[in-house]
Amino acid sequence: MEAASFTVGVEEEFHVVDADGLQLCSAVRGVLGSARRRLGEQVQAELLDPQIEVETSICTSLSEVRTELTRLRSGLASSAESQGRRILASATHPFSTWERQGVTPQPRYRQLADDYRQLAREQLVCACHVHVALQDPEAMVGVMDRTRPWLAVLLALSANSPFWEGVDTGYASFRTAVFDRWPTTGTPLPMGSRATFDAVVSDLLATGVIRDAGALYWDVRPSARYPTLEFRVADVCPTVDEAVMLAGLARSLVRTCHRQVVNDVPVDHPRPEVVRAARWRASRHGVDGELVDPVGPGPVPAAELVQRLLAVLRDDLEDHGEWDEVSTLVRQQLDRGNGARRQREIAARSGGPRAVVEHLLIPTG
Repeated sequence: MEAASFTVGVEEEFHVVDADGLQLCSAVRGVLGSARRRLGEQVQAELLDPQIEVETSICTSLSEVRTELTRLRSGLASSAESQGRRILASATHPFSTWERQGVTPQPRYRQLADDYRQLAREQLVCACHVHVALQDPEAMVGVMDRTRPWLAVLLALSANSPFWEGVDTGYASFRTAVFDRWPTTGTPLPMGSRATFDAVVSDLLATGVIRDAGALYWDVRPSARYPTLEFRVADVCPTVDEAVMLAGLARSLVRTCHRQVVNDVPVDHPRPEVVRAARWRASRHGVDGELVDPVGPGPVPAAELVQRLLAVLRDDLEDHGEWDEVSTLVRQQLDRGNGARRQREIAARSGGPRAVVEHLLIPTG
Protein backbone atom coordinates (compact mmCIF):
# COMPACT_ATOMS: atom_id res chain seq x y z
CA MET A 1 0.00 0.00 0.00
CA GLU A 2 1.46 3.34 -1.06
CA ALA A 3 2.15 6.08 1.48
CA ALA A 4 -0.54 8.75 1.48
CA SER A 5 0.31 12.45 1.29
CA PHE A 6 -3.13 13.77 2.33
CA THR A 7 -2.58 17.08 0.57
CA VAL A 8 -5.80 18.99 0.09
CA GLY A 9 -7.43 21.22 -2.50
CA VAL A 10 -10.74 23.07 -2.49
CA GLU A 11 -13.07 24.06 -5.33
CA GLU A 12 -15.69 26.75 -4.73
CA GLU A 13 -18.58 27.57 -7.06
CA PHE A 14 -20.19 31.02 -6.95
CA HIS A 15 -22.97 33.03 -8.58
CA VAL A 16 -22.26 36.20 -10.56
CA VAL A 17 -24.78 39.02 -10.03
CA ASP A 18 -25.08 42.53 -11.40
CA ALA A 19 -23.93 45.21 -8.98
CA ASP A 20 -27.17 47.19 -9.00
CA GLY A 21 -30.14 44.83 -9.15
CA LEU A 22 -28.23 41.86 -7.68
CA GLN A 23 -29.86 39.57 -10.24
CA LEU A 24 -27.94 36.69 -11.79
CA CYS A 25 -26.00 37.69 -14.89
CA SER A 26 -23.38 36.33 -17.26
CA ALA A 27 -20.02 35.19 -15.94
CA VAL A 28 -18.67 34.34 -19.37
CA ARG A 29 -19.08 37.84 -20.79
CA GLY A 30 -16.33 39.88 -19.14
CA VAL A 31 -15.92 38.39 -15.67
CA LEU A 32 -14.29 35.10 -16.69
CA GLY A 33 -11.70 36.81 -18.90
CA SER A 34 -10.89 39.43 -16.29
CA ALA A 35 -10.59 36.80 -13.56
CA ARG A 36 -8.31 34.62 -15.67
CA ARG A 37 -5.97 37.53 -16.23
CA ARG A 38 -5.61 37.74 -12.44
CA LEU A 39 -5.88 34.09 -11.43
CA GLY A 40 -5.03 32.07 -14.52
CA GLU A 41 -6.47 28.57 -14.84
CA GLN A 42 -7.53 28.58 -11.19
CA VAL A 43 -10.83 30.09 -12.33
CA GLN A 44 -13.23 28.17 -14.57
CA ALA A 45 -16.64 28.52 -16.14
CA GLU A 46 -19.46 26.27 -14.94
CA LEU A 47 -22.52 24.64 -16.52
CA LEU A 48 -24.74 27.73 -16.46
CA ASP A 49 -23.65 31.18 -17.53
CA PRO A 50 -24.03 32.94 -14.13
CA GLN A 51 -21.81 30.39 -12.36
CA ILE A 52 -18.05 30.52 -11.89
CA GLU A 53 -15.57 28.31 -10.03
CA VAL A 54 -12.21 28.81 -8.35
CA GLU A 55 -9.75 26.02 -7.51
CA THR A 56 -6.97 26.27 -4.95
CA SER A 57 -3.53 24.96 -5.65
CA ILE A 58 -2.42 21.81 -3.80
CA CYS A 59 -2.13 22.66 -0.10
CA THR A 60 -0.31 20.86 2.70
CA SER A 61 -1.78 22.81 5.63
CA LEU A 62 -5.03 24.48 6.58
CA SER A 63 -3.21 27.80 6.75
CA GLU A 64 -2.33 27.34 3.07
CA VAL A 65 -5.97 26.54 2.32
CA ARG A 66 -7.03 29.74 4.08
CA THR A 67 -4.47 31.85 2.22
CA GLU A 68 -5.46 30.38 -1.14
CA LEU A 69 -9.20 30.78 -0.61
CA THR A 70 -8.77 34.35 0.60
CA ARG A 71 -6.63 35.23 -2.42
CA LEU A 72 -8.96 33.56 -4.91
CA ARG A 73 -12.12 35.06 -3.46
CA SER A 74 -10.60 38.53 -3.37
CA GLY A 75 -9.23 38.27 -6.90
CA LEU A 76 -12.51 36.97 -8.28
CA ALA A 77 -14.51 39.67 -6.50
CA SER A 78 -12.20 42.41 -7.79
CA SER A 79 -12.41 41.03 -11.32
CA ALA A 80 -16.20 41.00 -11.13
CA GLU A 81 -16.34 44.53 -9.74
CA SER A 82 -14.29 45.78 -12.68
CA GLN A 83 -17.09 44.51 -14.94
CA GLY A 84 -19.96 45.95 -12.89
CA ARG A 85 -20.62 42.58 -11.27
CA ARG A 86 -20.44 41.04 -7.79
CA ILE A 87 -19.80 37.51 -6.51
CA LEU A 88 -22.42 35.76 -4.37
CA ALA A 89 -21.38 33.05 -1.88
CA SER A 90 -24.68 31.21 -1.58
CA ALA A 91 -25.54 27.75 -2.90
CA THR A 92 -28.75 29.13 -4.45
CA HIS A 93 -29.61 32.67 -5.47
CA PRO A 94 -32.34 33.82 -3.07
CA PHE A 95 -34.62 35.36 -5.72
CA SER A 96 -33.32 35.12 -9.31
CA THR A 97 -34.93 32.47 -11.52
CA TRP A 98 -33.43 29.91 -13.86
CA GLU A 99 -35.58 30.85 -16.90
CA ARG A 100 -33.44 33.87 -17.78
CA GLN A 101 -30.12 32.04 -17.62
CA GLY A 102 -28.21 30.38 -20.44
CA VAL A 103 -25.86 27.43 -20.74
CA THR A 104 -22.15 28.25 -20.88
CA PRO A 105 -21.08 27.99 -24.55
CA GLN A 106 -18.55 25.18 -24.13
CA PRO A 107 -18.91 21.76 -25.82
CA ARG A 108 -19.17 19.74 -22.59
CA TYR A 109 -21.83 21.98 -21.13
CA ARG A 110 -23.80 22.11 -24.36
CA GLN A 111 -23.74 18.31 -24.43
CA LEU A 112 -24.97 18.12 -20.84
CA ALA A 113 -27.80 20.51 -21.64
CA ASP A 114 -28.74 18.45 -24.69
CA ASP A 115 -28.64 15.17 -22.75
CA TYR A 116 -30.50 16.30 -19.63
CA ARG A 117 -32.62 19.21 -20.90
CA GLN A 118 -34.78 20.83 -18.19
CA LEU A 119 -32.82 19.18 -15.41
CA ALA A 120 -29.61 20.86 -16.59
CA ARG A 121 -31.23 24.25 -17.17
CA GLU A 122 -32.40 24.42 -13.56
CA GLN A 123 -29.00 23.62 -11.97
CA LEU A 124 -28.44 27.09 -10.56
CA VAL A 125 -26.70 25.67 -7.51
CA CYS A 126 -23.19 26.09 -6.14
CA ALA A 127 -21.18 23.60 -4.11
CA CYS A 128 -17.86 23.32 -2.32
CA HIS A 129 -15.70 20.32 -3.23
CA VAL A 130 -12.77 19.14 -1.12
CA HIS A 131 -10.06 16.93 -2.65
CA VAL A 132 -7.78 14.87 -0.40
CA ALA A 133 -4.81 13.12 -2.02
CA LEU A 134 -4.62 9.33 -1.81
CA GLN A 135 -2.22 7.63 -4.18
CA ASP A 136 -3.37 4.04 -3.54
CA PRO A 137 -6.54 3.31 -5.59
CA GLU A 138 -7.52 0.34 -3.43
CA ALA A 139 -7.17 2.25 -0.18
CA MET A 140 -9.13 5.14 -1.70
CA VAL A 141 -12.21 2.96 -2.14
CA GLY A 142 -11.88 1.56 1.37
CA VAL A 143 -11.69 5.08 2.76
CA MET A 144 -14.65 6.20 0.65
CA ASP A 145 -16.77 3.39 2.04
CA ARG A 146 -15.94 4.33 5.63
CA THR A 147 -16.77 8.04 5.21
CA ARG A 148 -20.41 7.31 4.33
CA PRO A 149 -21.92 7.60 7.85
CA TRP A 150 -20.50 11.12 8.31
CA LEU A 151 -21.29 12.79 5.00
CA ALA A 152 -24.66 14.06 6.23
CA VAL A 153 -22.91 15.88 9.07
CA LEU A 154 -20.69 17.73 6.59
CA LEU A 155 -23.82 18.67 4.64
CA ALA A 156 -25.62 19.91 7.76
CA LEU A 157 -22.70 22.09 8.81
CA SER A 158 -22.30 23.62 5.34
CA ALA A 159 -26.00 24.02 4.41
CA ASN A 160 -26.37 27.47 2.82
CA SER A 161 -29.36 27.46 0.46
CA PRO A 162 -32.75 27.97 2.13
CA PHE A 163 -34.23 30.25 -0.56
CA TRP A 164 -35.24 29.40 -4.14
CA GLU A 165 -36.83 31.89 -6.53
CA GLY A 166 -37.85 34.22 -3.71
CA VAL A 167 -39.40 31.53 -1.50
CA ASP A 168 -38.17 30.05 1.76
CA THR A 169 -38.17 26.37 0.84
CA GLY A 170 -38.10 25.10 4.41
CA TYR A 171 -34.83 23.33 3.62
CA ALA A 172 -31.41 24.24 4.94
CA SER A 173 -29.83 22.96 1.72
CA PHE A 174 -32.27 23.20 -1.15
CA ARG A 175 -29.25 22.85 -3.41
CA THR A 176 -29.26 19.19 -2.44
CA ALA A 177 -32.87 18.75 -3.57
CA VAL A 178 -32.18 20.46 -6.91
CA PHE A 179 -28.94 18.58 -7.51
CA ASP A 180 -30.47 15.20 -6.69
CA ARG A 181 -32.34 15.25 -10.00
CA TRP A 182 -29.21 14.04 -11.78
CA PRO A 183 -29.21 10.26 -12.34
CA THR A 184 -25.94 9.66 -10.45
CA THR A 185 -26.16 11.59 -7.18
CA GLY A 186 -26.41 10.73 -3.50
CA THR A 187 -24.20 8.60 -1.30
CA PRO A 188 -22.65 5.62 -3.10
CA LEU A 189 -23.18 2.10 -1.83
CA PRO A 190 -20.19 0.44 -0.13
CA MET A 191 -17.92 -0.83 -2.88
CA GLY A 192 -15.54 -3.07 -0.94
CA SER A 193 -12.78 -2.97 -3.56
CA ARG A 194 -11.40 -0.94 -6.43
CA ALA A 195 -12.41 -3.72 -8.81
CA THR A 196 -16.05 -3.35 -7.75
CA PHE A 197 -15.89 0.43 -8.09
CA ASP A 198 -14.39 0.15 -11.57
CA ALA A 199 -17.08 -2.38 -12.54
CA VAL A 200 -19.84 -0.05 -11.32
CA VAL A 201 -18.39 2.82 -13.34
CA SER A 202 -18.07 0.57 -16.40
CA ASP A 203 -21.67 -0.58 -16.07
CA LEU A 204 -22.95 2.98 -15.72
CA LEU A 205 -21.00 4.05 -18.80
CA ALA A 206 -22.45 1.08 -20.67
CA THR A 207 -25.98 2.30 -19.94
CA GLY A 208 -25.30 5.49 -21.89
CA VAL A 209 -26.92 7.54 -19.11
CA ILE A 210 -23.54 9.15 -18.41
CA ARG A 211 -20.80 9.75 -20.97
CA ASP A 212 -17.75 9.69 -18.68
CA ALA A 213 -16.72 9.13 -15.07
CA GLY A 214 -16.78 12.88 -14.47
CA ALA A 215 -20.58 12.64 -14.50
CA LEU A 216 -20.60 10.54 -11.33
CA TYR A 217 -21.99 13.20 -9.02
CA TRP A 218 -21.87 11.17 -5.81
CA ASP A 219 -21.37 12.87 -2.44
CA VAL A 220 -17.91 11.31 -2.31
CA ARG A 221 -15.96 9.68 -5.13
CA PRO A 222 -12.49 8.97 -6.44
CA SER A 223 -11.85 12.00 -8.61
CA ALA A 224 -11.98 11.45 -12.34
CA ARG A 225 -9.16 14.01 -12.80
CA TYR A 226 -6.80 13.70 -9.85
CA PRO A 227 -5.44 11.00 -7.48
CA THR A 228 -7.79 12.29 -4.79
CA LEU A 229 -10.89 11.38 -2.88
CA GLU A 230 -13.36 14.14 -3.65
CA PHE A 231 -16.06 15.27 -1.22
CA ARG A 232 -18.97 16.83 -3.12
CA VAL A 233 -21.70 16.86 -0.47
CA ALA A 234 -21.35 20.44 0.79
CA ASP A 235 -22.98 23.72 -0.17
CA VAL A 236 -20.61 26.53 -1.04
CA CYS A 237 -19.74 28.32 2.20
CA PRO A 238 -20.46 31.99 2.95
CA THR A 239 -17.04 32.57 4.50
CA VAL A 240 -13.46 31.38 4.24
CA ASP A 241 -13.63 30.21 7.87
CA GLU A 242 -16.40 27.77 7.01
CA ALA A 243 -14.60 26.46 3.94
CA VAL A 244 -11.45 25.88 6.01
CA MET A 245 -13.57 24.07 8.62
CA LEU A 246 -15.00 21.83 5.91
CA ALA A 247 -11.56 21.09 4.44
CA GLY A 248 -10.17 20.29 7.87
CA LEU A 249 -12.99 17.90 8.71
CA ALA A 250 -12.89 16.15 5.33
CA ARG A 251 -9.12 15.66 5.39
CA SER A 252 -9.14 14.41 8.97
CA LEU A 253 -11.94 11.99 8.09
CA VAL A 254 -9.83 10.64 5.23
CA ARG A 255 -6.77 10.24 7.44
CA THR A 256 -8.80 8.55 10.17
CA CYS A 257 -10.51 6.15 7.79
CA HIS A 258 -7.22 5.45 6.02
CA ARG A 259 -5.68 4.40 9.32
CA GLN A 260 -8.60 2.01 9.81
CA VAL A 261 -8.08 0.57 6.33
CA VAL A 262 -4.35 0.09 6.89
CA ASN A 263 -4.99 -1.61 10.24
CA ASP A 264 -7.84 -3.69 8.78
CA VAL A 265 -10.29 -2.46 11.42
CA PRO A 266 -13.67 -4.18 10.92
CA VAL A 267 -16.46 -1.93 9.67
CA ASP A 268 -20.23 -2.32 9.86
CA HIS A 269 -21.69 -0.25 7.02
CA PRO A 270 -25.04 1.40 7.76
CA ARG A 271 -27.93 0.46 5.51
CA PRO A 272 -28.14 2.60 2.36
CA GLU A 273 -31.77 3.47 3.13
CA VAL A 274 -30.71 4.88 6.50
CA VAL A 275 -27.82 6.81 4.95
CA ARG A 276 -30.26 8.30 2.45
CA ALA A 277 -32.65 9.26 5.25
CA ALA A 278 -29.80 10.85 7.20
CA ARG A 279 -28.78 12.85 4.16
CA TRP A 280 -32.34 14.08 3.59
CA ARG A 281 -32.67 15.13 7.23
CA ALA A 282 -29.41 17.07 6.99
CA SER A 283 -30.59 18.90 3.86
CA ARG A 284 -33.92 19.66 5.51
CA HIS A 285 -32.78 20.85 8.94
CA GLY A 286 -29.05 21.52 8.78
CA VAL A 287 -27.73 21.93 12.32
CA ASP A 288 -31.11 23.02 13.69
CA GLY A 289 -33.19 20.25 15.20
CA GLU A 290 -32.30 16.59 14.89
CA LEU A 291 -30.12 14.59 12.52
CA VAL A 292 -30.12 10.84 11.95
CA ASP A 293 -27.45 8.69 13.55
CA PRO A 294 -26.96 6.14 10.75
CA VAL A 295 -25.22 3.70 13.08
CA GLY A 296 -28.04 3.74 15.66
CA PRO A 297 -30.13 4.30 13.70
CA GLY A 298 -32.24 7.02 15.22
CA PRO A 299 -32.70 10.77 15.61
CA VAL A 300 -30.20 12.71 17.72
CA PRO A 301 -29.73 16.45 18.29
CA ALA A 302 -27.59 17.88 15.50
CA ALA A 303 -25.01 19.31 17.89
CA GLU A 304 -24.61 15.89 19.53
CA LEU A 305 -23.92 14.14 16.23
CA VAL A 306 -21.44 16.86 15.24
CA GLN A 307 -19.66 16.34 18.55
CA ARG A 308 -19.54 12.59 17.88
CA LEU A 309 -17.78 13.28 14.59
CA LEU A 310 -15.28 15.51 16.37
CA ALA A 311 -14.68 12.76 18.93
CA VAL A 312 -13.93 10.30 16.11
CA LEU A 313 -11.47 12.75 14.56
CA ARG A 314 -9.88 14.19 17.70
CA ASP A 315 -6.83 11.94 17.89
CA ASP A 316 -5.99 12.60 14.25
CA LEU A 317 -6.56 16.35 14.51
CA GLU A 318 -4.39 16.55 17.62
CA ASP A 319 -1.66 14.47 15.98
CA HIS A 320 -1.54 16.99 13.11
CA GLY A 321 -1.81 20.13 15.24
CA GLU A 322 -5.26 21.00 13.86
CA TRP A 323 -7.58 20.24 16.77
CA ASP A 324 -7.74 23.76 18.22
CA GLU A 325 -8.50 25.40 14.88
CA VAL A 326 -11.01 22.88 13.55
CA SER A 327 -12.87 22.34 16.83
CA THR A 328 -13.11 26.11 17.35
CA LEU A 329 -14.51 26.63 13.85
CA VAL A 330 -17.07 23.87 14.39
CA ARG A 331 -18.11 25.32 17.75
CA GLN A 332 -18.54 28.74 16.13
CA GLN A 333 -20.69 27.17 13.44
CA LEU A 334 -22.95 25.53 15.99
CA ASP A 335 -23.19 28.71 18.07
CA ARG A 336 -23.99 31.15 15.27
CA GLY A 337 -25.71 28.70 12.94
CA ASN A 338 -24.84 27.57 9.44
CA GLY A 339 -25.34 29.72 6.37
CA ALA A 340 -28.99 28.72 6.03
CA ARG A 341 -29.91 29.88 9.52
CA ARG A 342 -28.06 33.14 9.06
CA GLN A 343 -29.74 33.78 5.70
CA ARG A 344 -33.14 33.39 7.34
CA GLU A 345 -32.18 35.67 10.21
CA ILE A 346 -31.07 38.37 7.77
CA ALA A 347 -34.29 38.05 5.74
CA ALA A 348 -36.40 38.29 8.91
CA ARG A 349 -34.55 41.37 10.17
CA SER A 350 -34.36 43.18 6.85
CA GLY A 351 -37.60 42.20 5.18
CA GLY A 352 -36.56 40.12 2.22
CA PRO A 353 -34.12 38.15 0.12
CA ARG A 354 -32.36 41.17 -1.40
CA ALA A 355 -30.77 41.88 1.96
CA VAL A 356 -29.58 38.27 2.04
CA VAL A 357 -27.76 38.74 -1.27
CA GLU A 358 -26.18 41.98 -0.08
CA HIS A 359 -24.90 40.22 3.04
CA LEU A 360 -23.39 37.30 1.09
CA LEU A 361 -21.48 39.30 -1.52
CA ILE A 362 -17.77 38.56 -1.38
CA PRO A 363 -15.86 41.75 -0.53
CA THR A 364 -13.09 43.04 -2.76
CA GLY A 365 -9.57 43.78 -1.58
